[in-house]
Amino acid sequence: MREYDIGFKVKVCSMAELEACDAELVGAAMRATETSYSPYSHFKVGAAIRLESGEIIMGSNQENASYPVGCCAERTALFWCGANRRDEVIKAIAIAACTRGKFTSDVTGPCGMCRQALLEVEHKQGSPIRLLLYGTNGIHIVDSIGSIVPFSFYSDSLSL
Repeated sequence: MREYDIGFKVKVCSMAELEACDAELVGAAMRATETSYSPYSHFKVGAAIRLESGEIIMGSNQENASYPVGCCAERTALFWCGANRRDEVIKAIAIAACTRGKFTSDVTGPCGMCRQALLEVEHKQGSPIRLLLYGTNGIHIVDSIGSIVPFSFYSDSLSL
């Protein structure tokens, strides 16, 4: 029998400690929560993607009375990029969430579906997508989406 650890490094900092471009991206994710349509959960999530060109694309969660029909903030932004900037490399994504009019103290990470969607883009483009998660207790930074999805499933996995 063999045993091994799977782990990754997470940097934790305050807004004041972020580089200007990262602070701008996190700020955009925070603003994106304002466009959330979440009348059922009242949990507003905003995502902001920085493209290699420097352009920032924002998305927010969009709910529906039939919950599976809604879409998370991360995939809203990601799919917009796929439809409108498909040849541009995504450098980073920031995520922020608020409820009852206040940002969450702990960070909110992407759900499983969003992790898979982000992972596939990262794999396809051949370069990492940095992840910045905002919480009032600190911003958590991970250097690659692949780090948070061990035992990943890619399109290559479908080949026989």
